[in-house]
Amino acid sequence: MLPLSVEEIRTSFVNSSKSLVKAMTLPRDFADLAWDSLDYLGWRDPKAPARAYLVVRRDAEVTGIALNTAATGRPRRGTGLCDLCHTAHQITDVALFAARRAGSAGRAGNTVGTYICADLACSLYIRGLRDVEVPQGETAPPEVRADRLEERLETFVNRVLV
Repeated sequence: MLPLSVEEIRTSFVNSSKSLVKAMTLPRDFADLAWDSLDYLGWRDPKAPARAYLVVRRDAEVTGIALNTAATGRPRRGTGLCDLCHTAHQITDVALFAARRAGSAGRAGNTVGTYICADLACSLYIRGLRDVEVPQGETAPPEVRADRLEERLETFVNRVLV
């Protein structure tokens, strides 16, 4: 992913009010991000952990999506699968994120949801740059997994935009 400026990020959101975007806290390590290892920029808001953000380059545009998730509840057992990168995790490391739809549908309260790595670090998992506690069944090389992630991300973004 090509690096993004703070201004590009803040103006990219399609499903959030200007006041929420203004209140958004960027990732703590924003200045040191390894952009070449990212397929999208995703992070949980350090000041509001139930709020998260996903920013993706699509053709010549940058699209940002504000997400919400439940605060961590009581510990659960088992495994879960991220719908974006198809990485298996402990169930507590996968979260259901809901995004308000863009435009009038979102203002009417319509949302779409999907299960995503709780730390939104899909790019790092598919490249083996972050360890996973659960054995993986995926044997495809990182390049193939990155292509699949891009397709699934595009599908999710389109669901928010429609």
